[in-house]
Amino acid sequence: MLFVGDDWAEDHHDVEIQDDSGRRLGTARLPEGVEGVAKLHALIARHGGEDLEPGQMVVGIETDRGPWVQALLAAGYQVYAVNPRQAARFKERYGTSGAKSDKGDAHALADMVRIDRAQLRPIAGDSEQAQAVKVVARAHQTLIWERTRTFQRLRSTLREYFPGALTAYAGLELTSTDALELLLKAPTPGQAAKLTKQQITAVLARHRRRHRDQRAAAIQATLREPQLDVTATAADAYAAAVTAHARLLIALNEQIDALEGQVKAHFLAHPDAEIYLSMPGIGEITGARVLAEFGDDPTRYASAKARKNYAGTSPITRASGKSHSVQARFVRNNRLADALQRQAFCALQNSPGARRYYDKQRARDLDYNPALRQLGNRLVGILHGCLKSRTLYSEATAWAHHANLATA
Repeated sequence: MLFVGDDWAEDHHDVEIQDDSGRRLGTARLPEGVEGVAKLHALIARHGGEDLEPGQMVVGIETDRGPWVQALLAAGYQVYAVNPRQAARFKERYGTSGAKSDKGDAHALADMVRIDRAQLRPIAGDSEQAQAVKVVARAHQTLIWERTRTFQRLRSTLREYFPGALTAYAGLELTSTDALELLLKAPTPGQAAKLTKQQITAVLARHRRRHRDQRAAAIQATLREPQLDVTATAADAYAAAVTAHARLLIALNEQIDALEGQVKAHFLAHPDAEIYLSMPGIGEITGARVLAEFGDDPTRYASAKARKNYAGTSPITRASGKSHSVQARFVRNNRLADALQRQAFCALQNSPGARRYYDKQRARDLDYNPALRQLGNRLVGILHGCLKSRTLYSEATAWAHHANLATA
């Protein structure tokens, strides 16, 4: 077998090839793209000979996506996505000085897949459909996170010169497009106080708000309440900043809505969608996010425990001497953790079994978040069983064991 360490950058890859004894056979700096992949294949062929099968090539690289990785997988190579933190710890074997170079990183990655690949996770062979779901689901969630950050900046600016707007538009949510349009129409306290009820009602009607007359009257009354003023010059400067943030939020709202349709379309086209949607607390968006992060390779998770460990819902044990503690996992896939927490919270409303399980955790004096995490851990195990057996979720089957314990 041959082992390749691939230290990638934006426009090139530093690679090192080793044999199974750890002897360095060759190194190279390859360009990104088709030319670089062709040169890598040629380098491997030169050192591996004609009898080397693609499956005998093992590659370590600190990423699991991108055209380069897909090209390696398509060639039949075994590709391991090494966590950068794992790679950094591994390199401490060579010395503690902290010295770093691209060639040194490639050497360490080659050593890792040669010595420790049994401890590493190979890149899963997810289907093209699952990869498409992952792309749009992650893009959709990233835009939502970006909207939240932009909103926080907008809110902070308003607090400095126009806090009345936060109160006036609280019932609409300041991230909604109609509230942002009203803010653009009158970004200063003086302009907002002059808004007529008809102007406010027209904006609410365009966005199909209910009880428009009552809402418009309440907004107008709040905007006309007296408040501490800033100078006209300062107000104009603040208004310019608020206008920029508001326009950005409107654009983000449009793109989030557009991507939401893409997320649903790609997710519903996946053969596992029906199983995910049968789970309590999972809708089309949450289901797409969970599927995107778990992937659909049936061999990726050897057991429900392995899936729970990857999800970060299962606890970790720290034991040394007389010290013993059980703690939550904080090094995890945050996108997956966020989706699973949302699922657990929603499951409390429509699954009696989930509700009983959660109440049981709270009865053990667990706080809200740990109890919800335990419920999420249980739901991950149920999902694993459904996917493995290709069956839809059943409330009676999923919670039968806990129901029997409760009646025993």
